[in-house]
Amino acid sequence: MNTYLHDFFFTVYPYICLAVFFMGSLARFDRDQYTWKSDSSQMLRAGLLRWGSNLFHVGILFLFFGHSVGMLTPHALYEPFITPAQKQLLAIVAGGVAGLICFIGLSMLLWRRLFDPRIRLTSHRTDIAILVILWVQLTLGLITLPFSLSHADGSVMMVLADWAQRIVTFRPLAANLIGLAWPYKVHMVLGMTIFLLFPFSRLVHVWSGFASITYVLRPYQLVRARRLNLPEGHNTPRRVL
Repeated sequence: MNTYLHDFFFTVYPYICLAVFFMGSLARFDRDQYTWKSDSSQMLRAGLLRWGSNLFHVGILFLFFGHSVGMLTPHALYEPFITPAQKQLLAIVAGGVAGLICFIGLSMLLWRRLFDPRIRLTSHRTDIAILVILWVQLTLGLITLPFSLSHADGSVMMVLADWAQRIVTFRPLAANLIGLAWPYKVHMVLGMTIFLLFPFSRLVHVWSGFASITYVLRPYQLVRARRLNLPEGHNTPRRVL
Protein backbone atom coordinates (compact mmCIF):
# COMPACT_ATOMS: atom_id res chain seq x y z
CA MET A 1 0.00 0.00 0.00
CA ASN A 2 1.28 3.43 -0.93
CA THR A 3 2.69 5.33 2.06
CA TYR A 4 0.36 8.29 1.53
CA LEU A 5 -2.70 6.04 1.22
CA HIS A 6 -1.57 4.09 4.26
CA ASP A 7 -1.27 7.26 6.35
CA PHE A 8 -4.63 8.51 5.08
CA PHE A 9 -6.54 5.30 5.82
CA PHE A 10 -5.12 4.85 9.31
CA THR A 11 -4.78 8.43 10.56
CA VAL A 12 -7.40 10.57 8.76
CA TYR A 13 -10.03 8.14 7.48
CA PRO A 14 -11.03 6.90 10.98
CA TYR A 15 -12.06 10.41 12.00
CA ILE A 16 -14.00 10.97 8.77
CA CYS A 17 -15.91 7.73 9.37
CA LEU A 18 -16.62 8.51 13.02
CA ALA A 19 -17.77 12.06 12.23
CA VAL A 20 -20.20 10.82 9.55
CA PHE A 21 -21.30 8.00 11.86
CA PHE A 22 -22.36 10.30 14.70
CA MET A 23 -23.47 13.39 12.79
CA GLY A 24 -25.21 11.36 10.07
CA SER A 25 -27.12 9.30 12.64
CA LEU A 26 -28.21 12.44 14.45
CA ALA A 27 -29.28 14.15 11.21
CA ARG A 28 -31.27 11.13 10.07
CA PHE A 29 -33.04 10.84 13.40
CA ASP A 30 -33.86 14.54 13.32
CA ARG A 31 -35.06 14.71 9.71
CA ASP A 32 -36.16 11.23 8.65
CA GLN A 33 -37.49 9.41 11.67
CA TYR A 34 -39.95 7.42 9.53
CA THR A 35 -36.99 5.71 7.85
CA TRP A 36 -35.46 4.75 11.24
CA LYS A 37 -36.40 1.08 11.14
CA SER A 38 -35.06 -2.36 10.34
CA ASP A 39 -37.58 -3.08 7.52
CA SER A 40 -38.23 -6.59 8.81
CA SER A 41 -39.48 -9.11 6.25
CA GLN A 42 -40.69 -11.59 8.85
CA MET A 43 -44.29 -11.42 7.61
CA LEU A 44 -43.21 -12.64 4.17
CA ARG A 45 -41.29 -15.70 5.37
CA ALA A 46 -40.15 -16.35 8.93
CA GLY A 47 -38.60 -19.84 8.96
CA LEU A 48 -35.08 -19.15 7.73
CA LEU A 49 -35.16 -15.63 9.16
CA ARG A 50 -35.56 -16.96 12.69
CA TRP A 51 -32.38 -19.05 12.55
CA GLY A 52 -30.34 -16.63 10.47
CA SER A 53 -31.26 -13.55 12.47
CA ASN A 54 -30.64 -15.15 15.86
CA LEU A 55 -27.26 -16.57 14.85
CA PHE A 56 -26.22 -13.31 13.22
CA HIS A 57 -27.22 -11.07 16.12
CA VAL A 58 -25.67 -13.30 18.78
CA GLY A 59 -22.42 -13.47 16.82
CA ILE A 60 -22.24 -9.81 15.86
CA LEU A 61 -22.94 -8.58 19.40
CA PHE A 62 -20.20 -10.80 20.81
CA LEU A 63 -17.79 -9.63 18.12
CA PHE A 64 -18.63 -5.96 18.64
CA PHE A 65 -18.13 -5.98 22.40
CA GLY A 66 -15.17 -8.34 22.12
CA HIS A 67 -13.42 -6.02 19.68
CA SER A 68 -14.27 -2.97 21.80
CA VAL A 69 -12.96 -4.44 25.06
CA GLY A 70 -9.98 -6.17 23.48
CA MET A 71 -8.82 -3.19 21.44
CA LEU A 72 -9.60 -0.32 23.79
CA THR A 73 -8.55 -1.78 27.16
CA PRO A 74 -5.09 -0.46 28.12
CA HIS A 75 -2.44 -3.14 28.51
CA ALA A 76 -1.69 -2.06 32.08
CA LEU A 77 -5.20 -3.01 33.24
CA TYR A 78 -5.03 -6.67 32.24
CA GLU A 79 -1.27 -7.23 32.51
CA PRO A 80 -1.46 -8.62 36.10
CA PHE A 81 -4.02 -11.24 35.02
CA ILE A 82 -3.21 -12.25 31.45
CA THR A 83 -0.25 -11.96 29.10
CA PRO A 84 -0.49 -10.51 25.58
CA ALA A 85 0.01 -14.00 24.14
CA GLN A 86 -2.82 -15.41 26.22
CA LYS A 87 -5.05 -12.48 25.35
CA GLN A 88 -4.40 -13.01 21.64
CA LEU A 89 -5.12 -16.73 21.92
CA LEU A 90 -8.36 -15.98 23.75
CA ALA A 91 -9.32 -13.50 21.04
CA ILE A 92 -8.58 -16.07 18.32
CA VAL A 93 -10.65 -18.82 19.93
CA ALA A 94 -13.58 -16.73 21.16
CA GLY A 95 -13.58 -14.49 18.09
CA GLY A 96 -13.32 -17.48 15.79
CA VAL A 97 -16.35 -19.21 17.35
CA ALA A 98 -18.42 -16.02 17.38
CA GLY A 99 -17.29 -15.14 13.86
CA LEU A 100 -18.30 -18.55 12.55
CA ILE A 101 -21.72 -18.34 14.21
CA CYS A 102 -22.23 -14.85 12.78
CA PHE A 103 -21.00 -15.96 9.35
CA ILE A 104 -23.49 -18.84 9.21
CA GLY A 105 -26.37 -16.60 10.26
CA LEU A 106 -25.43 -13.83 7.84
CA SER A 107 -25.04 -16.33 4.99
CA MET A 108 -28.61 -17.51 5.68
CA LEU A 109 -29.90 -13.95 5.62
CA LEU A 110 -28.00 -13.10 2.43
CA TRP A 111 -29.17 -16.28 0.69
CA ARG A 112 -32.73 -15.44 1.71
CA ARG A 113 -32.45 -11.92 0.29
CA LEU A 114 -30.92 -13.06 -3.00
CA PHE A 115 -32.76 -16.28 -3.81
CA ASP A 116 -36.19 -16.02 -2.23
CA PRO A 117 -38.36 -14.35 -4.92
CA ARG A 118 -40.75 -12.71 -2.45
CA ILE A 119 -37.96 -11.30 -0.29
CA ARG A 120 -35.88 -10.22 -3.28
CA LEU A 121 -38.83 -8.31 -4.72
CA THR A 122 -39.28 -6.26 -1.55
CA SER A 123 -35.56 -5.73 -0.84
CA HIS A 124 -33.85 -2.41 -1.47
CA ARG A 125 -30.46 -2.34 -3.13
CA THR A 126 -28.97 -0.93 0.02
CA ASP A 127 -30.31 -3.90 1.99
CA ILE A 128 -28.44 -6.36 -0.20
CA ALA A 129 -25.35 -4.14 -0.43
CA ILE A 130 -24.93 -3.84 3.34
CA LEU A 131 -25.38 -7.60 3.79
CA VAL A 132 -22.70 -8.25 1.16
CA ILE A 133 -20.32 -5.78 2.82
CA LEU A 134 -20.88 -7.39 6.22
CA TRP A 135 -20.37 -10.86 4.70
CA VAL A 136 -17.06 -9.79 3.12
CA GLN A 137 -16.00 -8.18 6.41
CA LEU A 138 -16.72 -11.39 8.34
CA THR A 139 -14.83 -13.42 5.74
CA LEU A 140 -11.80 -11.15 6.09
CA GLY A 141 -12.00 -11.44 9.86
CA LEU A 142 -11.93 -15.23 9.65
CA ILE A 143 -9.02 -15.06 7.20
CA THR A 144 -6.96 -13.13 9.77
CA LEU A 145 -7.14 -16.01 12.28
CA PRO A 146 -4.33 -18.13 10.72
CA PHE A 147 -2.15 -15.01 10.51
CA SER A 148 -2.76 -14.34 14.21
CA LEU A 149 -1.87 -17.93 15.10
CA SER A 150 1.49 -17.47 13.43
CA HIS A 151 2.28 -14.67 15.91
CA ALA A 152 1.83 -16.55 19.16
CA ASP A 153 3.67 -13.91 21.19
CA GLY A 154 0.70 -11.53 21.05
CA SER A 155 2.55 -8.87 19.09
CA VAL A 156 -0.26 -8.39 16.57
CA MET A 157 -2.81 -7.79 19.32
CA MET A 158 -0.54 -5.21 20.95
CA VAL A 159 0.00 -3.33 17.68
CA LEU A 160 -3.71 -3.24 16.83
CA ALA A 161 -4.72 -2.22 20.36
CA ASP A 162 -2.12 0.56 20.42
CA TRP A 163 -3.42 1.93 17.11
CA ALA A 164 -7.07 1.85 18.25
CA GLN A 165 -6.32 3.50 21.59
CA ARG A 166 -4.32 6.22 19.86
CA ILE A 167 -7.26 6.90 17.54
CA VAL A 168 -9.76 7.39 20.39
CA THR A 169 -7.30 9.58 22.31
CA PHE A 170 -6.56 11.70 19.20
CA ARG A 171 -2.93 10.59 18.93
CA PRO A 172 -3.03 8.69 15.60
CA LEU A 173 0.04 6.74 14.59
CA ALA A 174 -0.05 4.50 11.52
CA ALA A 175 3.65 3.68 11.26
CA ASN A 176 3.37 0.57 13.44
CA LEU A 177 0.79 -0.94 11.07
CA ILE A 178 3.07 -0.99 8.03
CA GLY A 179 4.34 -4.50 8.73
CA LEU A 180 0.89 -6.05 9.21
CA ALA A 181 -0.41 -8.60 6.71
CA TRP A 182 -2.90 -7.36 4.13
CA PRO A 183 -6.00 -9.10 5.57
CA TYR A 184 -5.70 -7.05 8.75
CA LYS A 185 -5.48 -3.77 6.85
CA VAL A 186 -8.36 -4.51 4.48
CA HIS A 187 -10.44 -5.75 7.42
CA MET A 188 -9.77 -2.51 9.31
CA VAL A 189 -10.51 -0.22 6.36
CA LEU A 190 -13.73 -2.05 5.51
CA GLY A 191 -14.75 -1.96 9.17
CA MET A 192 -14.32 1.81 9.22
CA THR A 193 -16.28 2.05 5.97
CA ILE A 194 -19.20 0.25 7.62
CA PHE A 195 -19.28 3.04 10.22
CA LEU A 196 -19.25 5.52 7.33
CA LEU A 197 -22.26 3.83 5.67
CA PHE A 198 -24.10 3.24 8.95
CA PRO A 199 -26.36 6.35 8.91
CA PHE A 200 -27.48 5.70 5.32
CA SER A 201 -28.58 2.09 5.80
CA ARG A 202 -30.94 0.03 7.93
CA LEU A 203 -28.11 -0.42 10.41
CA VAL A 204 -29.32 2.72 12.21
CA HIS A 205 -31.87 0.55 14.03
CA VAL A 206 -28.93 -0.56 16.20
CA TRP A 207 -29.29 2.75 18.05
CA SER A 208 -32.86 1.78 18.91
CA GLY A 209 -31.56 -1.46 20.39
CA PHE A 210 -29.32 0.47 22.79
CA ALA A 211 -32.19 2.82 23.59
CA SER A 212 -34.45 -0.14 24.46
CA ILE A 213 -31.99 -1.15 27.19
CA THR A 214 -32.56 2.15 28.98
CA TYR A 215 -36.32 1.64 28.51
CA VAL A 216 -36.20 -1.72 30.28
CA LEU A 217 -34.11 -0.30 33.13
CA ARG A 218 -36.27 2.78 33.63
CA PRO A 219 -38.27 3.10 36.91
CA TYR A 220 -41.97 2.35 36.88
CA GLN A 221 -44.19 5.24 35.88
CA LEU A 222 -47.15 5.85 38.18
CA VAL A 223 -50.34 6.88 36.40
CA ARG A 224 -53.00 8.14 38.78
CA ALA A 225 -56.61 8.21 37.67
CA ARG A 226 -58.50 11.48 37.93
CA ARG A 227 -61.49 11.47 40.30
CA LEU A 228 -64.71 11.48 38.31
CA ASN A 229 -68.37 11.88 39.28
CA LEU A 230 -69.41 8.28 38.61
CA PRO A 231 -72.47 6.36 39.80
CA GLU A 232 -72.23 4.83 43.26
CA GLY A 233 -70.63 1.41 43.26
CA HIS A 234 -68.50 2.03 40.14
CA ASN A 235 -64.89 1.04 40.76
CA THR A 236 -62.25 3.38 39.35
CA PRO A 237 -58.63 2.23 39.19
CA ARG A 238 -56.51 4.40 41.43
CA ARG A 239 -53.05 3.45 40.19
CA VAL A 240 -51.65 1.70 37.14
CA LEU A 241 -48.09 0.44 36.79
